[in-house]
Amino acid sequence: MKKMLKKSILSIAALVMIVSLLAGCGGGKDSTAGGSAGDIKVGVLFSLSGSLAVTEKGMANAALLAIEEINAAGGINGRSISAVQEDYASEPSGAATKAKKLLQQDKVAAIVGGYTSASRQAMLPIVEQANGVLVYPTFYEGQEYSKNIIYTGATPNQQLQEFVPWLMDNVGKKVYFIGSDYVYPVETNKQVKELLKLNGGEVVGEEYVPLGQSEFASVINKIKEAAPDVIFSDLVGDSVAAFYKQYKSYGLDPAVMPIASPVTAESEVVSMGADVAAGHISSSAYFQTVDTPENAKFVEAYRAKYGENEPITQVIEATYFSTLLLAEALKKAEDVTDAEAVIGAFAGLEMKAPQGTVKIDPENNHAWLNSRIGKVGADGQFEIVQSTSEPIYPEPWAKILYPEHEKPWKK
Repeated sequence: MKKMLKKSILSIAALVMIVSLLAGCGGGKDSTAGGSAGDIKVGVLFSLSGSLAVTEKGMANAALLAIEEINAAGGINGRSISAVQEDYASEPSGAATKAKKLLQQDKVAAIVGGYTSASRQAMLPIVEQANGVLVYPTFYEGQEYSKNIIYTGATPNQQLQEFVPWLMDNVGKKVYFIGSDYVYPVETNKQVKELLKLNGGEVVGEEYVPLGQSEFASVINKIKEAAPDVIFSDLVGDSVAAFYKQYKSYGLDPAVMPIASPVTAESEVVSMGADVAAGHISSSAYFQTVDTPENAKFVEAYRAKYGENEPITQVIEATYFSTLLLAEALKKAEDVTDAEAVIGAFAGLEMKAPQGTVKIDPENNHAWLNSRIGKVGADGQFEIVQSTSEPIYPEPWAKILYPEHEKPWKK
């Protein structure tokens, strides 16, 4: 009996050894995140709860849709992507904690995530210390570069250099600023002011309110007194719908004094209602009404998965194409656990996204993007009134503000 048991144990050991040898005969280096054969892990890090969930849930949905499509098309050189989804609950500190978990515990090849600049700035040192990869798909204020981050949202020059002159020519030159009190509105408005100077514009008022502000009576009274031609709004979150609704209730008219914004998108239009939004103007790389074959396919796929009435915004579209670009970078990288190889693989990547052609600048890790101006119609959709024919070069440090700034990516 003992001899038979010993013989069985030896047979099992031999079988394990043969299987191990066969598994090693592929000759290729194991490039799966975490170092084990199988799926490649990618972190999907957005707020699924809290005050920003109204925006970020759609971003998470877009990343998951893209991953589903990537896997259906054969994955990453025959290997599937496995999404590791986390909720940072609209708290920047939560973004840092979850990013650390994804990189150190889950061993993801990259993270797609973040909405506010506060969330990105909280994640940045974590990602750099872990030598990880973060793909950040939100428009932002610029003035930043990290070798570990791929920035696929618009920089201010991409949203403003066409927008401000158009407003001066088509609406008027007197501008009143209203924004949420944090880094993005303040820094964005610095560039708007410089563009106003170049185009004969005038600032007639400027106001910043706390994040989440919902009462605007005193601000609207100040606006009425200042009598601007246009109100430039970079309010975010729940404040957007509240401000637009109160604008209408106070009898202000978009035909006389429209609200112009680089932030207000389809999701905010749904929140406030088409009757409130009609006549107001936004600048964006993408609107749901963009007429490209890629956008028709994207809108159809997104609505089939998440519902016919789900609004699709610039940050949703950016998250979608960002995840597709990440897949292409992972395919090119010899080792997806090597952040430098993955980041290097992004350089110069180009694709036809729903918005049109986008590409990653090989020097500054930012995306060349399109620029569009849209006016909300009675149906709640943006009518595109102006569009660039080619994507615009991203300026993390806008020349208009920082002409002599030393570019850190050239050090």
